[in-house]
Amino acid sequence: MKRQDFYYDLPKELIAQKPLADRSASRLMCLDRITGEIRHKHFYDIVDELSPKDCLILNDTKVIPARLYGTKKDTGGAIEFLLLHKKSLDEWEVVLKPGRRAKIGTKFVFGNGELEAEILDIVNDGNRLVKFSYDGVFEEVLDRLGEMPLPHYITQKLEDAERYQTVYAKNSGSCAAPTAGLHFTKEILKKIEDKGVKIGYVTLHVGLGTFRPVKADNILDHKMHSEFYVLPKETAELINNTKKNGGRVIAVGTTSTRTLETAGLDGLPLSEKTGWTDIFIYPGKKFNVIDGLITNFHLPESTLIMLVSAFAGRENVLNAYKEAVKEGYRFFSFGDAMLIV
Repeated sequence: MKRQDFYYDLPKELIAQKPLADRSASRLMCLDRITGEIRHKHFYDIVDELSPKDCLILNDTKVIPARLYGTKKDTGGAIEFLLLHKKSLDEWEVVLKPGRRAKIGTKFVFGNGELEAEILDIVNDGNRLVKFSYDGVFEEVLDRLGEMPLPHYITQKLEDAERYQTVYAKNSGSCAAPTAGLHFTKEILKKIEDKGVKIGYVTLHVGLGTFRPVKADNILDHKMHSEFYVLPKETAELINNTKKNGGRVIAVGTTSTRTLETAGLDGLPLSEKTGWTDIFIYPGKKFNVIDGLITNFHLPESTLIMLVSAFAGRENVLNAYKEAVKEGYRFFSFGDAMLIV
């Protein structure tokens, strides 16, 4: 299967640069993955699309202000850090820009010297393992000095950093938001629960690997990065009970999907699991857990559109995307949503 099989033409003006004032006012395209039928609604209509027997699974990861700007301690040269994974108490895997000449032992300073970093090792893809030193609590220092790491296609500054968090974000660790969840408000979630739909949570800390471009012509040659996930016992039991009672498991986002399908690789019933996943879902892959998916519109030739195509069929998805372009939908992180069942 070729990377070009997942290409579509997207006018730049349809890439959403900022969130809507009302999270739930975004448009919602409903796609029937069997027939390919498309309906146009708004996200606040999502309640009407769910059944009391269903369960909704959300990723409660929280984005950290993972972008740091500092200087090289000995020369004063500018540096940008992007925190990827916490390896131990004060050690992180980071991406440096510019980073090619940053050797082991090189030191950097941030703010007024309240945060320092030393390179310990050169690891995956030229990333660096660094050790931070500081006074106080690292998370508080990061809140003061760090910036929200918006994707490269968003060129406008975000006025309110909380708009790049879901309203249910809880467990810190992501360098990108699980964007399908950005449409939910507390009021919408309450209406969903009042209808009888059960809500469960997983955690997958989103890394840059999810958004890494597919460069190989043959998609099977693409290597996925690993991301840390947690499937709690109560969520596993909720899914098992939903299946037993004839309800649907609706995953909110590709990150929730990857978590559930990783945990369900050996089939059902599910049990509590924690670990790292590098699962790559593309057409031909079997889905053992999810029955529905709420997701945004994704980049051409990305692993995310490949996952959606695996669930709904490549032709259905590309036709839906063509319709979305024609109807002026907003794309990517701050864009509109799809419900696929």
